[in-house]
Amino acid sequence: MKPNYIIIPLIVFLTAVIGSYFTGTGMDWYETINLPDWTPPGFIIGVVWTIIFILSAFSALIVWNKPKKNWLIILVFLINAGLNVFWSFLFFNQHLIGAAFFEAVLLNITVFILIFTIWPVSKLASLLLVPYALWTAFASFLTLFVWLIN
Repeated sequence: MKPNYIIIPLIVFLTAVIGSYFTGTGMDWYETINLPDWTPPGFIIGVVWTIIFILSAFSALIVWNKPKKNWLIILVFLINAGLNVFWSFLFFNQHLIGAAFFEAVLLNITVFILIFTIWPVSKLASLLLVPYALWTAFASFLTLFVWLIN
């Protein structure tokens, strides 16, 4: 078995766990702020993120297993993982909703960069990230709305 079949899912798993940790540190605060009526319930958010992380791991594995390594794509994947965790830190741990919104915009940009740079390498790997792009766009809009009403 190739090490990348362990390392890539491990990186994705650690991203999810660290982000979840920061989310958990702010749940008491989160329950006290104003949220729009269309905010999804927590269990839906958890299911969506689980699916997104699984799809992202498959996308990264497909890209990594190509004969010619594209180090720019790999770097953007890693930056994206860092931004993903950093949003949870800013929003839930630090309660910096405005900063979290601007950081979410950067997160969105990295997802779109990944989709477009992966497309020539693997259409499937690129398409696996479309739900991530849709969700982060929605989450950014939700973050902006939460910032505005608080």
